[in-house]
Order: sequence, then C-alpha cells, then structure tokens
Amino acid sequence: MTTLLGLALDGYGWHPSQDKHANGPLTGKYWTEQVQLAERGLLDFVTFEDSFARTPGGRLDAVLTAARVAPATTHIGLIPTAPATHNEPFHISKAIATLDIVSGGRAGWQVTIADTEEEADAFGRTKVLPLQDLLDEAADVVEVTRRLWDSWEDDAEIRDLDTGRFIDRERLHYVDFEGRFFSVKGPSITPRSPQGQSVVAALARSRPGQVFAAKNADIVFVTPHDGASAAEIPARLHNTSSHRIIKVLADLVVAFGRDDEFHSDAAIFTGSAAELADLIGQWHEWGIDGLRLRPAVNALDIPVIVDELVPLLQTHHGFRTQYEAGASETLRARFGLPTATNRYARKSA
Repeated sequence: MTTLLGLALDGYGWHPSQDKHANGPLTGKYWTEQVQLAERGLLDFVTFEDSFARTPGGRLDAVLTAARVAPATTHIGLIPTAPATHNEPFHISKAIATLDIVSGGRAGWQVTIADTEEEADAFGRTKVLPLQDLLDEAADVVEVTRRLWDSWEDDAEIRDLDTGRFIDRERLHYVDFEGRFFSVKGPSITPRSPQGQSVVAALARSRPGQVFAAKNADIVFVTPHDGASAAEIPARLHNTSSHRIIKVLADLVVAFGRDDEFHSDAAIFTGSAAELADLIGQWHEWGIDGLRLRPAVNALDIPVIVDELVPLLQTHHGFRTQYEAGASETLRARFGLPTATNRYARKSA
C-alpha cells in the first residue's frame, strides 16, 4: 500500500502552555520548525490554513508563510490556502507560481470561499453571495488561474544577450477570459513555473462543495466520519470528476491518547499511533488515497506522527523510507498526477 500523508497546520494548534515558542504562529521560525519536523517524518505535504475571518491572536498570510518556509525545506509539498472570494485570480496565480519557483516545484494552492458577513465587511466591496454563486465564482477563479499559469510556454524565455531578446512573444499568450464575475486579459507577469500547473486542492464538506472540488481541484479533502462514508465519498467524487484524475484524502483530527473536548467538521481520533496505522490501511482499501492529519496540539501530536506513526506505516504499509532524489519529484509527481500540458502550446504547435 502506498498512501499519501500530510498535515494541516493552523495557528489554533498552538498552545502557549504546551509550546516553547513565545509568540508561536506569529513567527517565521515557528512555522519553519513545524514543517521541518514534518519533512523529517517524510510526509508528502503540509497545508497552511488561512481565511479572511478575524482571529483572537491574529494570523499570518498563508502564501507568504509558505514562501518563508520553502528555502528551509527540500522535499515536502507546500500548499497554502488562498480564498477565491475577495481575491483576484491574477494575484493568486502570480503568488502560487512564485512559490512553485522558489520551492523547486513543490507548490500547491488550497482554494476556499469566504461566506460570512464578517469577511465581506473586511473588504467593504460586496455582500455575501449565495453558496452556489460563491462556488461558481471560485470555479472561474480556478479556471483563470490555470490559464494564467499556461500563459507562458515553457520556452518563452529566450534570454539572448546578443540580440537583446528576453521573451519570444509568440510563446506568450493572452487568456482573454470573460465571465459573470470578472474579466481577465493576461498574460501573467510570472514565467511558467517548474510544475506548469501547481496542485489545486479543495476541502469538500457539503455535496455542492464536493461537486465543485471534483470538477476543479486535483486534490479533494473530505471529512468521513465512519467506514460507510469513507467508502462512499471517493466513489461519488470520481463519478463527478468527468474522468479527470483526482486524489481523495480524508481529514482526521488527531489528539493521541487524549480526550480533548472540542468540535470539528472532521472525525476526531484519540487512540494510539498503532490504531491509527490500522485505520489508514482500512480507509485506503475503501478508496481513500491518503490522510491529512489535523493535530489538536502541534507540540504534542506532530512528534507522535513523525516518531511513532510513520515507522509503523513503513513497517506494515509500505510507506517510504526516504524521499526520491533529484529535481523530478515535483508535488504533482508525488500525488501521481499527470504532467501539466500547456493549453496554449498545443494551439501554437
């Protein structure tokens, strides 16, 4: 069995009484150390959670935090959250392409929507749209972002000092998108990144969210609460994906050996690392491609994942014992996604 394993990192997982970092999630050092620990455990990826909602202690920007972490890591995938609502696809495409370049092909983007009045009031430009409108807008943002990633062909940069030509203009493309919510001409100002198309992820809690994710994302995070839903959800998503290759990962809150009292949209696991290893194996047999673990307390639960869970998965479930060497191991390759083909290159060819 080869299963995908990642972490959802959020400032809520930090507790001042249980962590040595005085300012915790408001420092670059804190995030770097969490991701370096996850990389020591050979995990596939981390996601950096974010939203436009206010939090008691404040929060850092997820994309900028991932960019801070990128030079301090080597293999692990970096997937920051950037809401599609109240955001410009031009800005998202440029930020994620930049992250992909500085990380050497390890970038992803977790797309979310902002569906509260509080988030809308923070911008003051619009009121909250109905759920389906928010999802339709997010679909357009994903489409335009993908087009902008393709707007530079792989060999668009000439860099010919003798002729003074930096770009082959024939290999730079306008995206010319006209939609219900916005229009974008393009092209991007950022060259095509190592992956071409960074991995797009989405958390799908509701049925409408699952339809959106299956049609627009490469990675779909789901929240099964029992064996029946763990077996049923992946089949439904693959049927909805219109033959697109997607990977389905289950979210699971982990509080090893503790009965922490809190509510979550995902299932909460309080057993041992050995019990979790068995659960991962069972869910994999039911069609779940991997798990994204949400530590209840980063300082308590991430070390158990790295030092206890991963060795059990290596011994009994075929989890990797080292990362692949070389620059070819992009995040797309890690997830088993096909190489991204540039839509505009096909036309020019």
